[in-house]
Amino acid sequence: MSIEVKVPVLPESVSDATVATWHKKPGDFVHRDENLVDLETDKVVLEVPAPADGVLKSILKPEGETVLAEEVLGIVEEGEVPAAGDAETAATSASQEPAKTDAPAPAREEKPAAATATLNTDKASPSARKLMQENAVDASQVAASGRAGRITKPDVLRAMGNAPALPAEERVKMSRLRKKIADRMVEAQHTAAMLTSFNEVDLKAVMDIRKKYKEQFQEKHGVKLGLMSFFVKAATEALRKHPVVNASVEGDEIVYHNTQNISIAVATDRGLVVPVLRDTANMSLADIEHAIREYAIKAREGKLAMEDLQGGTFTITNGGTFGSLLSTPILNAPQSAILGMHAIKERPVVIDGQIVARPMMYIALTYDHRIIDGKDAVLFLVDVKNALEDPARLLLNL
Repeated sequence: MSIEVKVPVLPESVSDATVATWHKKPGDFVHRDENLVDLETDKVVLEVPAPADGVLKSILKPEGETVLAEEVLGIVEEGEVPAAGDAETAATSASQEPAKTDAPAPAREEKPAAATATLNTDKASPSARKLMQENAVDASQVAASGRAGRITKPDVLRAMGNAPALPAEERVKMSRLRKKIADRMVEAQHTAAMLTSFNEVDLKAVMDIRKKYKEQFQEKHGVKLGLMSFFVKAATEALRKHPVVNASVEGDEIVYHNTQNISIAVATDRGLVVPVLRDTANMSLADIEHAIREYAIKAREGKLAMEDLQGGTFTITNGGTFGSLLSTPILNAPQSAILGMHAIKERPVVIDGQIVARPMMYIALTYDHRIIDGKDAVLFLVDVKNALEDPARLLLNL
């Protein structure tokens, strides 16, 4: 029986999707609930599973095509899927069966003994994947030149010694996620009166705590004690003291949010995503670390859900992960402020009249000057600085 593979009901506020990657080709066996195809929306990647065991009969919507909810993507012919060994034996028997004719069978050129199922072609484009499977070329043999390490057909041809040199330039259409990011960044520039204030933080106290308790913390909670959890807690307490920094603008009204929902910027191959930690005032350091780790894994695997990205009231971004010493982050609309972390550097500072080396970090707060005055922004940063330089303040709620 033929079963239609349909676009699922799309999340609220998402009107359509783009077919990103087919993981099977017509004629391939599929198992029920196995991921057949990825659909890319403005915010997340949706996986479409196989509706039943059987064979993918046809693909009706190729990669790159825009689709709507409930549209048919392909057809699966339901049936029993043979075991891997049985399928290979059947395919071998079929290929070796002699032609039923009196004339001698013509000699056939033997293909390399390439079990295509074992070839690593995950990061290859469809045309490159086909060429790799036909010629037994593994991804480890190919120097990828595509975006985010993607293998293109010319890359495979070069690995086989059949391709010209790389062209001087390459034009690649923006992904849905990248285009959405671009639109939001431009929107923030056009609608908000953005201003950035800076301060610096001595992180010795935090580093000492991490060094002293990291093994006990990981043993008890099953997760490493990172820097981000301290910054989330420090920002949360500062937001409670300065609620306007946690607010947003809607028309001619200021919306004050009663909970602190902090978005954490996560870099992925597809672009920047900002999953949300909800009600951080009621989260422990361990809760925060667990949530960040889970979001990082989901982001890398493209499995963030729409609800993971909605409802943030304030954002923290860590450019220091990539070595940034100082930056002016852009607002994550409709939020009115974003805190930028940067690289930690040993620098000479004066403490009690003595010059000493300390692990210092510049921090930046970009804010919407329409509703946040300079005084509020500066005092917010000072409160973050004080909490991090004396972490006991977080425990005592000072």
